[in-house]
Amino acid sequence: MKANNMKNIIKTALAAVLVAGSLASCDDVFEPAPENNLPLDYLELNSSYAENLIGGIYIYLPTGIPYNDPATDDAVSNDASNSWRRIAAGNWTSSNNPVNRWESCRIAIQYCNIFLANIERVTWAADEEVNKLFHDRFLGEAHALRGMLMYYLLQAHSGVDNAGALLGIPIVEVAEDASSEFNVPRNTFAECIDAMKKDFEIAMKYLPTEYGEEYYSEVAQKYPGVSQGSIMRVFGAGFMGRVSGRIIEAYLSKATLMAASPAFSASGVTWEEAANAAAKVISYNGNLRELAPTGGNWYCDPAMDDLVDGACPDEVLWRTTKGNSHDLETTNFPPTLYGSGRMNPTQNLVDAFPMENGYPITDAANSGYDPQNPYAGRDPRLGMYVLYNGAKAGIDNKEINTLGKETNDGLDMTSTSTRTGYYMKKHLRMDVNCNPSNIVDKNHYTARLRYTEFFLNYAEAANEVWGPTGTGSNSFSAYDIIKKIRQRAGIGLENGDPYLESCKGNKEAMRELIRNERRIELCFEGFRFYDLRRWKADLNTTAKGIRLVNGEYDTFDVETRNYKDYMIYGPVPYSETLKFSNLQQNAGW
Repeated sequence: MKANNMKNIIKTALAAVLVAGSLASCDDVFEPAPENNLPLDYLELNSSYAENLIGGIYIYLPTGIPYNDPATDDAVSNDASNSWRRIAAGNWTSSNNPVNRWESCRIAIQYCNIFLANIERVTWAADEEVNKLFHDRFLGEAHALRGMLMYYLLQAHSGVDNAGALLGIPIVEVAEDASSEFNVPRNTFAECIDAMKKDFEIAMKYLPTEYGEEYYSEVAQKYPGVSQGSIMRVFGAGFMGRVSGRIIEAYLSKATLMAASPAFSASGVTWEEAANAAAKVISYNGNLRELAPTGGNWYCDPAMDDLVDGACPDEVLWRTTKGNSHDLETTNFPPTLYGSGRMNPTQNLVDAFPMENGYPITDAANSGYDPQNPYAGRDPRLGMYVLYNGAKAGIDNKEINTLGKETNDGLDMTSTSTRTGYYMKKHLRMDVNCNPSNIVDKNHYTARLRYTEFFLNYAEAANEVWGPTGTGSNSFSAYDIIKKIRQRAGIGLENGDPYLESCKGNKEAMRELIRNERRIELCFEGFRFYDLRRWKADLNTTAKGIRLVNGEYDTFDVETRNYKDYMIYGPVPYSETLKFSNLQQNAGW
């Protein structure tokens, strides 16, 4: 950014975060009222100004699932303008980049730096005890948020330069102004990981594992002599939903898993570090014994209607605010359910689901798979996550014909019909009615973090460092995790899951199984696009569909992919490299 551009961003930032708490009227739409464009000196007079500043940072964290599956072999979209469909077709450039987080996350980091530079000027409460507690909590939040923003930037923009060096982003930890030097090179990926860890370490000193009376004794140990009333005023259940210790540990797990992966192994982060970081998160959920029985379909649990603000079910570690709507269903239901059918799972994904006896469908001798009765005896998760031909859905439990010509639900019947023979079912509530004459809304929220992700993080990392049955300093192995997840899904319950047992002594076979379980459990949650790339796996697998030919099921090609080898890493925005000569672009972009 040019100096004057940064000055404008800083002014806009301070004005924007103030809007949430200080808008007086809508009379002057184009000229902010004086109270909405206040100087930093106002922090000393009004703590709500400072609180709005840090509250505004949360807005920049991704809140929704990106639904980037059409950029992978798991799905296609029937929307020709879908940005993920377009980049899979070869239109991914440093100027056309739906993965871009550069501007938003770096602006949010600037908010963190401004807040940290001015926190000592703020009086949070007249009571000295409470003032200290608020100071420390907000200090912890700011460091945690800066570390989380670093994770998203590294995920989107890390890469190797033309010399092969693994780079991250420019590390900025001071509040910038118009006189700052903005034309700076990128730090190494390893330096960025270290900066993120440092922020998380500081944040953990000040933030509780979670908010509420259950964690009072933990906080009280940090503040001997401080009254329980004061502690609960600052760390009570009313603050659930803000960054907490276990959320920080979760982001550390996400980051270390990425950094240990083949595409980022030059970081120096080890698989052992990634395994132990995931194990820490799992410990917050009671280790293996507490894997939520309904964790695979948390999104349609009617109990969500009774969740109070910030509270989470057993499966979910952190979530967005819930709200009544039918938007997700209108976008993805089949046409006969008044939907646009946008997300179409591929035959590739459907084939990844094993049989209920645990064997892959490719194991003809043991699986019992019948290509002409392809959905019989399958992994129960297939019916939970995918609408296939003859499956039932909607408020009336209607049979959906995805391959016939009788309705617009059939293959390629209209622009809102499936292109693969499948519709997405995951995330959708079947008790929603999208009929315009009788709309029924239901509660939805996005699970920002759910425990199954971290069980799978552990399984992947533990297998790499200790093999399928090794535990390191922990009490469970990759094998134990995968067994628990498959049992929850209903896999191998009758026969003891011999396929899993056959992988137990083979690290490479277990790796393949873990990756497949990750693909299934986390489908349509925005993971596979990043997983394939951090694994350096094939991005160009052709997306396939299913059709009926003379009454028999037949697979066919739906979309080819057109990724270049260098696209395991995303680009730095082209506009930024034009402005700053010292800002290196990733190789190939």
